[in-house]
Amino acid sequence: MSAFPFDIAAASVLGREHARAGRNNQDALCVRASEHGLVAVVADGCGSQPCSELGAQLGVRRLVQAALQRLAEGERVEESTFLPGLREDVLCLLGELRADLGRDALGDFLFTVVGAVVTPEKTLVFSAGDGVWALNGEVHPLGPFPGNAPPYLAYALIRGDEVPLAARALVPTEDVHALMLGTDGAVDLSRLATTRIPDKDEPVGPLSRLWTEDRYFANPDALRRHLTLLNRESVRADFEARRMVRTPGLLPDDTTVVVLRRRMGRA
Repeated sequence: MSAFPFDIAAASVLGREHARAGRNNQDALCVRASEHGLVAVVADGCGSQPCSELGAQLGVRRLVQAALQRLAEGERVEESTFLPGLREDVLCLLGELRADLGRDALGDFLFTVVGAVVTPEKTLVFSAGDGVWALNGEVHPLGPFPGNAPPYLAYALIRGDEVPLAARALVPTEDVHALMLGTDGAVDLSRLATTRIPDKDEPVGPLSRLWTEDRYFANPDALRRHLTLLNRESVRADFEARRMVRTPGLLPDDTTVVVLRRRMGRA
């Protein structure tokens, strides 16, 4: 990824409520690069499905692979056919899996998407469903949707809905200084600025810390450790009341974040 002037931090943590229910992390992320571009995608599997992490993992990998392949074949992100082509690439994979595994498997292929394709000339941000993205410090939540039911790409195969991959931003790459992609759990994170970190006498701080603080890019595990710390249950003794006080983790939902930050001194 050194061909592009961005440092990358990425992490995913299990949400508090999923941990209590004994469920897996249903989020996924994938970041890859070639000489043609850098692609990053996060996804959130439908919480009501037992194995939606499967669809989320397959979805992010297929989107990233397909985007890089299209760039290698000379397609440009600003072309009107780029995102519809990516959508069809994913639906073709899911359609093949339905044929092999049966229609019942389609429920596990329900996932939201927030992604970006970065080329030397242009940067495209896109989504389907809820989540959050931020460009140069300006944060853009996606959703919520009525009934907490975001549109999923796989609805095209289940009930014929034409859910698109929607373009959220198309800007010159030279104007991109910081870009964040997050699942809807990161929306909860954005609301915690003044909340105290469990077992620490300091606030979580604003979401902008994720792209302004060097530590998240200096250590590849720093972002994961930070999110894990926020979601750790705190237990302390209240001696005056003679009881134990439990403070739950701060992130109720699975939380996944990818952050790109321009390297200092690089154009």
